[in-house]
Amino acid sequence: MSTRVPLPYTPRVLELFREPKNLGRIDDADAFAQAGSPACGDVISIYLRIRDGVIEDAKFESYGCAANIAAASVLTEIVKGKRLEEAWNIDWQQIADELGGLPPVKKHCSILAVGALRRAIRRYFGDNLPEWLPKDLTSVERQALEEEEMIERIYGKLRR
Repeated sequence: MSTRVPLPYTPRVLELFREPKNLGRIDDADAFAQAGSPACGDVISIYLRIRDGVIEDAKFESYGCAANIAAASVLTEIVKGKRLEEAWNIDWQQIADELGGLPPVKKHCSILAVGALRRAIRRYFGDNLPEWLPKDLTSVERQALEEEEMIERIYGKLRR
């Protein structure tokens, strides 16, 4: 018998885990990025189709838990039809709120989803950044990097 206690996921998280929206890749995506760590199993890949500065389509691939899949799914729903600047301003708390909340141990899933989105937008522009996109990494981007580094450190120690 398992001694693990199931996490208290909201009905919305469970719904999107069972039937995720926008799952898959976009061939010839205009923007792509990934965030997460294969060490813990939470990896999100975001694909964007962009027309005239608007996200026309968004899809994701996920390797991870229910919260990871649900966060990526709800993120892709939110960004469709948004201008890139609007999508850039989405934060991890908004994703968590759209899911009805996440257990504290799973908040990193919404951080990784937003981190992947911001990486994709940044890569889309390359060196030709618009005025609204900061040259330096934002606190949200640094937070995603810190999550990835922390996961690598923790799981690296556990593997020894």
